[in-house]
Order: sequence, then C-alpha cells, then structure tokens
Amino acid sequence: MSTPEPGLPMVVPAPDLPARVRIHEVGARDGLQNEKDAVPTEVKAEFIRRLADAGLTTIEATSLVRPEWVPQLADADRLYPLVADLPVALPVLVPNNRALDRALALGVRRIAVFASVTESFAKANLNRTVDEALAMFAPVVARARAEGIHVRGYLSMCFGDPWEGSVPIHRVVRISKALMDMGCDELSLGDTIGVATPGHVQDLLSELNEEGVPTSAIGVHFHDTYGQALANTLAALQHGVTTVDASAGGLGGCPYAKSATGNLATEDLVWMLQGLGIDTGVDLGRLTATSVWMAGHLGRPSPSRTVRALSHQEP
Repeated sequence: MSTPEPGLPMVVPAPDLPARVRIHEVGARDGLQNEKDAVPTEVKAEFIRRLADAGLTTIEATSLVRPEWVPQLADADRLYPLVADLPVALPVLVPNNRALDRALALGVRRIAVFASVTESFAKANLNRTVDEALAMFAPVVARARAEGIHVRGYLSMCFGDPWEGSVPIHRVVRISKALMDMGCDELSLGDTIGVATPGHVQDLLSELNEEGVPTSAIGVHFHDTYGQALANTLAALQHGVTTVDASAGGLGGCPYAKSATGNLATEDLVWMLQGLGIDTGVDLGRLTATSVWMAGHLGRPSPSRTVRALSHQEP
C-alpha cells in the first residue's frame, strides 16, 4: 500500500499559515551524495523523473563539484542531459566559475552556491575562509545573473556547528546579506546538524527581516537529528516562509559533518502540510512509491516515518 487511508490526514487548517508551499526537493543531490556507494546514473535519472511525476516542481538534480570532492556525483555531465527535458526546475550546485562553464554548456537555468556561516565548516567544505568563499562566489553569481540564470544561496551551519558549537544570529545575518547583495535570488538557511529549535528559527527569521532580507527570499533546510525538523518547519511557516527543502524518503546528511543525519523527509513534510490544508501539488502516494522504489535500489528501508506507515516497511 502506498496511499493514505481514506480521509487521512484529516484537514484542519491553522490560522495565519501560507496557502501554498513550494517544496525544494534535494533527494537526488543532497540525499544521494551521502551514499557510501555511487548510485548508477540511469537510476538517478529515473528517480528524478519519478519525483517530477509525483508533482514536485523543483528537483535539485546534481552538483558540478570536482569528482574527487563528491565522487557520488561525478556523473553530473552525463546525468543532466537525461532529465533536461522535464518540465520542472532542475537546479545544480555550482561552486566556481569552471563549474559555471559546465552548467552553461549543459543548458542549466538554475544554480546554487554553497556558503558557510562558520569558519570551521568553510575550511572543511571549501578549504577557504568564509570571506574567501564569498569572494569566489561573487563572479559566479554575477555571470549567472547576466545569463538570466536563477541563483540560490545555501548557508550551512546556521543554527549550530559541530566544531564551534552555537552560532550567533548576527553572523548568519551577515552572510545572508552578503549573498543577497551579491545578487542571489533566494537563500536556503541550513540547519546542517539538526540542532535548531522553533524559537531559534523565529528569532533568526525576524532578525533577517529587520536587516532587510525579505521572508519571500528565504527557504529553510532542516535536518532531523533531534527530531525537530517538522517543528522547526512549522515555526518557519508561521513566520511566512513558503519554500521548504526536503529529501524524498529522508535521504541524506552531510559528507563533511559526521554529526549531520538525514534531511527532513519530503513525505513527512507533505503529510503535515496536507493536514494543515496547505497546497503542495504533490501526490503523496506516488511520492511514497518512489521512495520505496529507491530504498530497494539502496538496499535498506526508508527512514521516513510516513513512507514506513504507508508502505508497511519495517524500520
């Protein structure tokens, strides 16, 4: 079984929430990059096609980083042409100008740059300081915007860092403003190790607004390390956020931060949003079936509670 019981979840709207949420699906990139073994290119392409068929309109396809950095995504140049015909947004991660050249050659129309809020993670992930990384991204963003390409700016470690501990909100605000001033169309605030709590989320969003970053430009990206991802998402929705990152089946983590566990599962997010009467355009049955299919290829059950409940998978 891969469809909810009739009438479930029961729709009970809550006040002052968005009517619609855009899910930024990251399973094919952020999810699969953390797998021990590389998934075959054809399986990745079919995964993306099934996600699109389930109604997801933004599916992060891959990353154009150097293969030795993330070997699981070394097939980016072969993968993208296999899915480029899909009528959905297919952003790719682009760390530098050389990667942007590759993206332009592939016909990519949406890219993302990946900044860090903390020096420790900037060093581990990009082998640069925070400001050196921003300087590297500036010409990438400028060129992309000149080509009419949509640019997303990721910020990692917004709520806590495994090496540095708590992260001051003013530091997140500074990097957010730098990316927006650079020309990014939207930001994604990453709780890379899953330590955020709802009050922290709302304080950060309020401070960003006070410093001129509009809620309309903000997406949120929560990990479920401490079981807080849905609670934090609800706090963001109450603030007016309408873009939420999630990963089909709860795939993913972070190859550079070992304390980072899985992303918020898209199915768990959709179940909550459906119950709140918030439109996503996603068919939960098809999405669940897709995650069950991918779990079969990966050789283990999905960590998503909704996938397990709807498919009767054993944990």
